[in-house]
Amino acid sequence: MNRLPLLAPRDLSAPLLWRRGVAVSAGQVVAQAQALAERLPAQGRAVNLCQDRGHFALGLVAAMLRGHTSLLPPNALPTTLSALAADAGAPVYALVDGPEAPTGGLPTVVVGMDAPLAPANEVPTVAADLEAVRLLTSGSTGTPQPHGKRFAQLTLNIAAEAARLADRLGRPSLAGLTLVATVPAQHSYGMESTVLLALLGGAAFETGRPYFPADIAQALAAVPTPRALVTTPFHLKTLLAASVDLPPTELVLSATAPLSPQLAAEAEARLQGQLIEIYGCTEAGQVATRRTTEGEVWQTLGELRLHLADAAEGPQAVVQGGHVDEPTVLADVLELLDATRFRLLGRANDLIHVAGKRSSLAHLNFHLNRIPGVEDGAFWLPEDELQDGEQVARPMAFVVAPTLSAAQIGAALRQQLEAVFVPRRIVHLETLPREATGKLTTAALRELARQHRPATAAPPADPDRCEAVFDIASDHPAFAGHFPGRPILPGVVLLSLALEALKAAPALARRVAPRPDEAPTLAQAKFLAPVGPGQRVHILLRAEGRGVAFEARIASTQANGDGTLAARGQWLPQATA
Repeated sequence: MNRLPLLAPRDLSAPLLWRRGVAVSAGQVVAQAQALAERLPAQGRAVNLCQDRGHFALGLVAAMLRGHTSLLPPNALPTTLSALAADAGAPVYALVDGPEAPTGGLPTVVVGMDAPLAPANEVPTVAADLEAVRLLTSGSTGTPQPHGKRFAQLTLNIAAEAARLADRLGRPSLAGLTLVATVPAQHSYGMESTVLLALLGGAAFETGRPYFPADIAQALAAVPTPRALVTTPFHLKTLLAASVDLPPTELVLSATAPLSPQLAAEAEARLQGQLIEIYGCTEAGQVATRRTTEGEVWQTLGELRLHLADAAEGPQAVVQGGHVDEPTVLADVLELLDATRFRLLGRANDLIHVAGKRSSLAHLNFHLNRIPGVEDGAFWLPEDELQDGEQVARPMAFVVAPTLSAAQIGAALRQQLEAVFVPRRIVHLETLPREATGKLTTAALRELARQHRPATAAPPADPDRCEAVFDIASDHPAFAGHFPGRPILPGVVLLSLALEALKAAPALARRVAPRPDEAPTLAQAKFLAPVGPGQRVHILLRAEGRGVAFEARIASTQANGDGTLAARGQWLPQATA
């Protein structure tokens, strides 16, 4: 049986990881993993739930030394873990940081690094054809789809990445480079570009996962140079927007979404290093890189080659070679320059058609998030607004932009986008429900669209009055952190509901926004009572003076609008010069 070394060639006495400022050598890590492997069941599959990156690495290595596959589910919800346990395959057990970790009833093995052991002086080997990890991603049906990765494939993939990065840094190898990451190890990108890039690529890594800007800066400063930051566009944008001093960082890796050239240039200036984007997918692993400030062209890794294949929906990009054994269709639209270079045009399922014109949500999001004052934002094309299979509505947008009005955002977008793609509805939120990797899933956007759908109200008998009803979902994303222990709907959400109701009353809307591209001015607003999860809110609108007055009432037990007054205010037309 063909076997491959667990580690890339390296000095076993040199650090493989750093924990709270203390170096742990590769020999010590191997010894700890070998001891853990002896405590694992004779047979089974491991669900690696360790949040400490060092524990995750030990669990991953120990499972491979035991000949077990590590399962990486899309989440650690009890229902997901219970479903894994019900699988007809081998028994499933969980690797955890401590005995109190929830595991959905799975048997647990606690991973630790506290017991001192004599460091190993030899590198163990792993069967090349062992399915080292199985990534479980949520498919369109909701059933997790398995993507197995053999140890030989991982070795080839990481070796190609390490060679590319070392070349970029002008170094013979990644020896001595320390990785600090904001992404979880359970995510494919987080696993590949931290734990595996250390094990199979020769680098070292810091075991934490800093999230807040000050914590990221502190984690970078706590490890020796040269250092690298492994992050995402969302985390990077938040870091650069904060007023924190950042230590020189020779390399910044970014993935999960395309990065704007402006943000890449700012990152290189602030961190004094190169920013390299990684393009990949669950099916094929890491495929290509680019230095964003040098241009938009991507270069494939190692022996990977691309070609186009005909399909019913049009030509599809296919990758093969290197660590990709079988031709694998990519879910993105690529413009191939040759077999190793391409431009990324967007995901195939990201393309939208509005009024006969085509764009992609990624392109729209790019322009939305580059607007000064937009802290975060995402477009969405409502799926339920179809007619004869064609979209009949313009996109909507969700934004975190406390200093900008919807009209200001719309005006900025009109400078960059065709009119049909400028959203008619711009919903302000305090935060977007992103995952730990910074991703904003289709399911999360769909739920936001459901929660903020236009008010459904019959044409009012009195054109000077209107009423709309909104049910506030218990899991509304605005409740997250606002406030712990007593969730309260933010006032800005109540104002957005009043605007939604106003849009459903054309006669009243024209009083304060005569033109479609105008937005009313909030003349006054008072918030008088909190609105909580699961409550029904009645928005009452009436003509008053030059504007429109509004009230937001919490429905009483009789389910009418005579309940507690939560907010009131008035909209006026925009002031004219």
